Amino acid sequence: MTSSVAPRRVKQKGLGQRIADHWQLYVLLLIPVVITVVYKYGPMYGIQIAFRNYNPGLGITGSPWVGWKWFERFFRAPNFDRMLWNTVKLSLYSLLWGFPVPIILSLVLNQLRFQKLKRTVQTVIYAPHFISTMVICGMLRIFLSPSGGLINLIAGTKIDFLTESSAFRTIYVASGIWQEAGWGTIIYLATLSSIDTSLYEAAKVDGASVFQRILRIDIPCLLPMIILQLIMSASGIMNVGFEKAYLLQTDLNRATSDIIAIYVYEQGIVSARYELGTAVGLFNTAINIVLLVIVNRIAKKFGDVNFV
Repeated sequence: MTSSVAPRRVKQKGLGQRIADHWQLYVLLLIPVVITVVYKYGPMYGIQIAFRNYNPGLGITGSPWVGWKWFERFFRAPNFDRMLWNTVKLSLYSLLWGFPVPIILSLVLNQLRFQKLKRTVQTVIYAPHFISTMVICGMLRIFLSPSGGLINLIAGTKIDFLTESSAFRTIYVASGIWQEAGWGTIIYLATLSSIDTSLYEAAKVDGASVFQRILRIDIPCLLPMIILQLIMSASGIMNVGFEKAYLLQTDLNRATSDIIAIYVYEQGIVSARYELGTAVGLFNTAINIVLLVIVNRIAKKFGDVNFV
């Protein structure tokens, strides 16, 4: 005859007891939480400027409430359609052409077996990231100059590319790829370095070529990181870099260089219409949040990867 003894239920500690037992960890956690609340959530108090006729003398709460007035003014702006489409097109083109480049570079660099050559190549392609946008735009103006510019010397032409509306997007996207592609490989190379080398050895024994190893081992291991980077990139589609677009803009290429960020600068800073600038910024944020949710849902449905 055997007797069965019911397992004893372990009484779980309450939240207060767990905090008391590990108070050092909670104190460390408190520091980033406080910083996040103060510097990330605290400034959200000023969002209400977008719904008020802001008067610095009266303060935020003392300024009269006007509702959706500034949003309506932005939507009715004569060049609203042009600004919106230019912003979206620049972002989509940058994403379409620029997003795959770091992935391809990281896959190629991962195949290099000469470490000195690999480090040299990495240093060369990382370097443009550390050049300021002001310097980059100055270099572009020199390279694209109709009198003595490198591009015109190579092509044997005298075209002022910065005055051509049709060339602005190509200049913006290509310079962005050159500046950021190398830096974008860091996270992919770190992911590739964590792959178990036994997978490559087994693939070599089975006679897999370099391309097959990349296709069957590297890319599947990179896929979660690729999806994460895609989600983060898609969530910032409305946030086109203001500095480069503003510094490369001329009166003759405004048809393609006139974006929302420049409008916010001209209206919100130069013309001191803080309410309008805040309203436009809030509009951009709302669109980015919607895009973030949509892209994350698509990634979860087709790639079985969910980050948000």
